[in-house]
Amino acid sequence: MKFSFILILLFLIGTYPLNAQTHGADDTIKVHGYITTEGDTIPCGYYPQVFVYAKMNPKWKKYWVEWTRLRNAVYVTYPYAKAASMTINQINARLVNIKDEGERKAIIHSKEKELRQAFEGKITQLSIYQGKVLMKLIHRETGDNCYEIIKEYKGGFNAGFWQSVAFIFGSSLKQSYDANNEDKVMEQIVKDVEKMYGYKS
Repeated sequence: MKFSFILILLFLIGTYPLNAQTHGADDTIKVHGYITTEGDTIPCGYYPQVFVYAKMNPKWKKYWVEWTRLRNAVYVTYPYAKAASMTINQINARLVNIKDEGERKAIIHSKEKELRQAFEGKITQLSIYQGKVLMKLIHRETGDNCYEIIKEYKGGFNAGFWQSVAFIFGSSLKQSYDANNEDKVMEQIVKDVEKMYGYKS
């Protein structure tokens, strides 16, 4: 009797249509898939974000303090460097075919007067550190350091005088700009400033 019952049961199971099988809510779980370069598909999942907070060590604290100071200095001084660059380009364009020394001085003086009216009050409020950053940025924008620019337009005596003043304050008009090494961090900040304010290098 038991054997007959088992045969009937097996027969019923074998003839039960596959498409009539029911699935529970958790029988199929959809997951994300990652396709490898070889074409394999591997199921994957994502953990929720975890934020880990720790006290910053002295080395990184010093780094971010210096970085923030530099960033603020670049934000303040970069517009002045751009203005200086534009003015120098305008002066050079006007001086190309002019040989008369008096006329050359008049052109330089007029542009110098424009710059003074626009920026003198603001530039005199810069800190010594911001002044150093400004001189580097002027070299970046013009290709000449501040000593060379003053010497070109105001003569060697003036350049030497202002170099001496800068030296007293622990600086130098001959500061160069090296975007790939010494001033790499500054260059990254300048790129961000250019994007933010729509400047073109």
